[in-house]
Amino acid sequence: MSDREPPRRRVPGPARPARPASAGRRPGPGARPARRPAAARPAAPRVIRLGSPRPRLRLVGLALALVLIAFVVRLLQVQAVDASTYAAKAEQNRYVGQILAAERGEITDRSGVALASSEDAYDITADPTMFAPAELKTGDGPEQAAALLAPILGQEQSALVKKLRPRNAGARYAKLAGRQTPQVWKQIKDLKSALATKAESDPATVNVLAGVFSVPSSKRVYPNGELAAGILGWVNSEGKGGGGVEQQLNTTLAGKDGKIRYAQSGGRQVPTAGSTETPAVPGSDVELTIDRDIQWAAQNAITEQVKESKADRGYVIVQDTRTGEILALANSPGFDPNDLSRANPDALGNAALQDAYEPGSTAKVMSMAAVLEENAATPLTHVTVPNRLHRGDRLFQDDIDHETWYLTLNGVLAKSSNIGTILATGQLGRTQAQANQTLYSYLRKFGIGSHTGLGFPGETKGILAAPGDWSTSQQYTIPFGQGVSINALQAASVYSTIANGGVRVEPTLVRGTKGPDGRFTPAEAPQKTRVVSAKTARTLAQMLESVVDDREGTGTKARIPGYRVAGKTGTANRVDPATGKYRGYTSSFAGFAPADNPRVTVYCAIQNATDGGYFGGQICGPIFKKVMEFSLKTLQIPPTGAKPANLPVFFAP
Repeated sequence: MSDREPPRRRVPGPARPARPASAGRRPGPGARPARRPAAARPAAPRVIRLGSPRPRLRLVGLALALVLIAFVVRLLQVQAVDASTYAAKAEQNRYVGQILAAERGEITDRSGVALASSEDAYDITADPTMFAPAELKTGDGPEQAAALLAPILGQEQSALVKKLRPRNAGARYAKLAGRQTPQVWKQIKDLKSALATKAESDPATVNVLAGVFSVPSSKRVYPNGELAAGILGWVNSEGKGGGGVEQQLNTTLAGKDGKIRYAQSGGRQVPTAGSTETPAVPGSDVELTIDRDIQWAAQNAITEQVKESKADRGYVIVQDTRTGEILALANSPGFDPNDLSRANPDALGNAALQDAYEPGSTAKVMSMAAVLEENAATPLTHVTVPNRLHRGDRLFQDDIDHETWYLTLNGVLAKSSNIGTILATGQLGRTQAQANQTLYSYLRKFGIGSHTGLGFPGETKGILAAPGDWSTSQQYTIPFGQGVSINALQAASVYSTIANGGVRVEPTLVRGTKGPDGRFTPAEAPQKTRVVSAKTARTLAQMLESVVDDREGTGTKARIPGYRVAGKTGTANRVDPATGKYRGYTSSFAGFAPADNPRVTVYCAIQNATDGGYFGGQICGPIFKKVMEFSLKTLQIPPTGAKPANLPVFFAP
């Protein structure tokens, strides 16, 4: 301790003036700053610092830019890329196209009298897109519209709903009903206007008929009712021929439909907007060979007899022997083409052309023609006719029992002897097979087994088997008209061929057509075929006179005072179409007048007469007389005044 110096004591220096601790120096590390007295420190104002607006503006600007870009891109797509597509859609939604039905040509008789014509009508149509829920603001628009239209159009409501809601989405056209009368369209139009007026005053009302329209059309009418209905046929709901001449010449009669395309708005046509139209071309008129008055006489006569005889049906044909033109073709029962809903389905069509039946004894004239043309016999050749004749597998007889007849060939035809006809045609060949072949060739020449040439819908060509296929009995029954089938026009044509000097002229039903320009175009000339010589035809005409004029003949009820008449009766066993078995009879009469200068052929047949007589001479002879007398007077054909040949019927044994 002694080595150390004693501590020095600090001597206080002179006093310094006091200053704040903070003045002139900084506090050292860890030193706390001196606090000022609270009263001496002033309060500082609070400052709010705003965020920068630039990011937000950039975001908004970017969004607007994207929107504008989207609009520009869409605008370019609509106006540049897809412009044609959208224009087409707009055009489609704005414009409506409809068909303009062509006016159907008239059908007239040979004198220009209308038998079928057309009158103003309307097709009721609709635009299905205008019945959509989005358009009508209701989901049951088609149902409401159908409920209003059904009683007016006479259709089922469900059927109309289907048309107003088609399977093809977007379809703009639906045909609700065709060929309605102006009265029907007026009912719809008045109802449509009433709904439109109410909708304007009451927003809650929906005009459910706004999409219903009309298209001018025409309706087929038949001013004579049932007259010639079997010839004329009818027009179906689609405006096409459904039978007869209406069907056969549908293309000629129908013409060519046109088209119209117009702008519409709210279901109405915009008159100021452009429209395009292709006019319809009217159909041509068709002039038939039929004489309306003769047709009426024939139809009236056969209708009365069918009713009186309680028969299934009957037909009458009147033909001009020189030209082959059909002057009348009547059927009974018939139908009214103005109202097919009431027609008997069995009466539709034309039975005179569509029925195939066994003609019976009227066919014997062809057998006699073959015998005379082949010089196998003459009208005066003697034919001994027993009461029964055994041939093949059958025992043949005539329609009545008789003692042995001693007939001339003329008498065989006058008495309508089956046995005599078998014996005569047996001379056509050295063998029966040769005779069959010869007879067959003449039947074919007369048009049997072939269509008549009319081209009529449903026409039958009959049934004629080849001779090699004839059964044992057929080779003996065909000569007298059994075992072979024909139609009524074929039968009439056979007699017209004989009346025309042995030349067959194809039957014709149409004289010509008259186009929209009024120019008449005659029908093609019918085909002509010589069947037998003029000498044979004259001889046959004389023999056929004996059937009517001779008191021994079977056709005396067909006599016409002052005129020479050639004719033949027929009574054949009839095949029942329902069972295919023989039941009842076919009664017929065929002939022409004047016999020495033929002008008119008349053929009549009645199927299955059940009340009174059934022999052809009894029930068809009077019809022949009535229709022939009327025809001769109508055509102003005078009697020739010449005396008949009066060929003998019997010979002395």
